[in-house]
Amino acid sequence: MESEIASEFLPFVRIYKDGRVERLIGNDIIPSSLDPSNDVVSKDVIYSPEHNLSVRLFLPHKVVADKKLPLLIYIHGGAWIIESPFSPIYHNYLASVTKSANCLAVSVQYRRAPEDPVPSMYEDVWSAIQWTFSHANGSGGGPEEWINKHADFDRVFLAGDSAGGNISHHTAMKAGEENKKNKKKKVDLIKIKGIAVVHPAFWGTDPVDEFDMQDKEMRSGIAVVWEKVASPNSVNGTDDPLFNVNGSGSDFSGLGCEKVLVAVAGKDVFWRQGLAYARNLDKCEWGGTVEVVEEKDEGHVFHLEKPDTYKALKFLNKFVDFITSTG
Repeated sequence: MESEIASEFLPFVRIYKDGRVERLIGNDIIPSSLDPSNDVVSKDVIYSPEHNLSVRLFLPHKVVADKKLPLLIYIHGGAWIIESPFSPIYHNYLASVTKSANCLAVSVQYRRAPEDPVPSMYEDVWSAIQWTFSHANGSGGGPEEWINKHADFDRVFLAGDSAGGNISHHTAMKAGEENKKNKKKKVDLIKIKGIAVVHPAFWGTDPVDEFDMQDKEMRSGIAVVWEKVASPNSVNGTDDPLFNVNGSGSDFSGLGCEKVLVAVAGKDVFWRQGLAYARNLDKCEWGGTVEVVEEKDEGHVFHLEKPDTYKALKFLNKFVDFITSTG
């Protein structure tokens, strides 16, 4: 007999009384392939045997042997609950970015809630960063040939959308913190040139300004997903510093990169939080450069859901410029 439903959090997940978790969306996958598709080849490599987690690597098919390319590390979204690097929406987008930017991309798989709640995914992404940078000494120190041959560790970019944008910010903060400690120990640093936070999932109990989402029911719905599914162990609920990035006391001065691209959309529930993040970066003593890209008439991750539209292609070009610019 089928187990009874204990709870469901639409449209993401259904949890049964026997502990089984059913993800309602984001389950389709595309296999990697060494046969070029869109002039890009891909393969999956395990970076965490402990948790059986992989990165999906993307490489331009016609890359010159041993040519060094910008390295993009990408963190997928999905409310900390759904999607993966193998989902069609992410596989296809990373293939497009890889081709357009002529870069090597590392798309990171991480554990997801509710089976593995926050902070497991933050820990996994940091492990993937460390695994990737194990190749940085130029002598084949890491296990993956594509990274050893082609990654330019002077041009490393970290990016993510939605929950992945949130994780990208916190990962860059951790990189800055670790680099500060490791400078004294003369340990190799994790040098990130720039981060792109795209429609980042930043939130808090109270609206960030008068234009932020005021609808109490919608705010409650977002709080429920965080507090009941993604991060049930948070002491402060949606004011957990991992979620309430713009909250009082936030200090971005140690952000471990040189530049940040913040992308927001006017019809996205996280719109004002993203703009507040950019303002806070500008005001703090971080010292890097911030660029904001805003599409006022679009919604959350429109560029992934409608990748062939004019505005999505315009953003792709901006993202590519961010990766390829020498500035």
